[in-house]
Amino acid sequence: MQTGTIISLALYFILMLAIGLWAWKRSTDTSEGYLLAGRGLSPAVAALSAGASDMSGWLLLGLPGALYVSGLVEAWIGIGLFFGALVNWIVVAPRLRQQTEELGNALTIPEFLANRFPDKAVALRLVSALIVVVFFSVYTAAGLVGGGKLFETSFAGLFGNTGMSDYMLGIWVTALVVLAYTMVGGFLAVSLTDFVQGLIMVTALVIMPLVIMFGPGGSAGGSLQQVDVPGFLSLTQGLTVLGFISAVTWGLGYFGQPHIIVRFMAVRSVEDMPTARNIGMAWMGVALIGAIGIGLAGRAYVDRNGLVVDDPETIFIVLANLLFHPLVTGFLLAALLAAIMSTISSQLLVASSSLTEDFYKLFFRKDAGERESVNVGRICVALVALVAILIARNPDSEVLGLVSNAWAGFGAAFGPLIVLSLTWDRMTGSGAVAGLITGAVVVGAWIALGWNAAMPGFDGGLYEIVPGFIAAWLAIVVVSKATQAEAVAQGS
Repeated sequence: MQTGTIISLALYFILMLAIGLWAWKRSTDTSEGYLLAGRGLSPAVAALSAGASDMSGWLLLGLPGALYVSGLVEAWIGIGLFFGALVNWIVVAPRLRQQTEELGNALTIPEFLANRFPDKAVALRLVSALIVVVFFSVYTAAGLVGGGKLFETSFAGLFGNTGMSDYMLGIWVTALVVLAYTMVGGFLAVSLTDFVQGLIMVTALVIMPLVIMFGPGGSAGGSLQQVDVPGFLSLTQGLTVLGFISAVTWGLGYFGQPHIIVRFMAVRSVEDMPTARNIGMAWMGVALIGAIGIGLAGRAYVDRNGLVVDDPETIFIVLANLLFHPLVTGFLLAALLAAIMSTISSQLLVASSSLTEDFYKLFFRKDAGERESVNVGRICVALVALVAILIARNPDSEVLGLVSNAWAGFGAAFGPLIVLSLTWDRMTGSGAVAGLITGAVVVGAWIALGWNAAMPGFDGGLYEIVPGFIAAWLAIVVVSKATQAEAVAQGS
């Protein structure tokens, strides 16, 4: 590892910590400041923060890795995500910003649901907090796996005297830096670091494919047709109906991702939403195209030059080390860390906010003061991080696999619940609880049965978000209609 690369990464870490310290001085005196930055995010910061916290390490590891192996057909995941995000900005964002403030100035998604359905407040907050903590532990672990793979691939043997593997060292370094600025600076630090990380990510996603295709020793563009994978540049090669549905329905997950939709709650006004949406969707479009380009061009480059890549999910790291000056390599690896750390920090903060607001203050200290609440939130950030580290210990873990499970869990449990609670006046508290539990249980059962990999009587499996989302939606509608008297009693 060249000294220049280490210098670039060190500067990146220092910048993240500096932002955390600056935010600490600005917005951590109150719970609203620590958890939502006082609802004062500008459209640009909110948009890039939502995008960066969404596009975790899977954007630079999992998605390029899938395209590297199978070809353009894997791009359907990105296409589904793009349109899901667009609908999320149009349908959920303005309504959630307005209603969370109107209904008791809710600071978390569980608190909003409790205020929306006061007769089931305790049940909703408790079940929501449990789901948030469980699935975010898995989701955070996926990010830490990315950090571990980065160190294992790029710094092999450099820190051999530490007494731990390069993989575990990467996990600990990633976790500790994220913990530092998240615990100190809260939501404002997370959002501002996300903004900077989003700029770094999109720059890297533009540079990398262009250099692979047209840079010295590259010329991968001329060899894309020569990749030894049938239909490598086809959107339909080997695509089954179940495979297509599983890919495009990733977009359904957006409606239920607490770490993404909480950004909508923090935008300074509803009037800023169209600007934020346009910035966010433009960023996402460029980022997805860049990730697709890395996977396709990277495979062409590897085949053309007779290279061996043991783990397809590390293609970005491998090419960053091969093709660029050490200082630029450090910048590119910082982009990968940005993708990983932006998501981890957002997830840790949302999980800790649920533990603090929806568990600690609900059952132990209802009259907890602002300083106590903020400090408990910091402790909860550390606890969730430790659980995620335990989950991420296996170096054979796949980033995309872990992300897909957590994404489906949130999408099915919270997605129908959030959409209907914002748009359907006749929804009841019992229906909300039924949908929340049904979505989470169906996803968990589907994964446990292995039907996401192979369904009985079919050649392939069906992504667990599909049955989970449908079951949760039906449960909400059926139970709400059966308990319509509740809605009347609530005056809705």
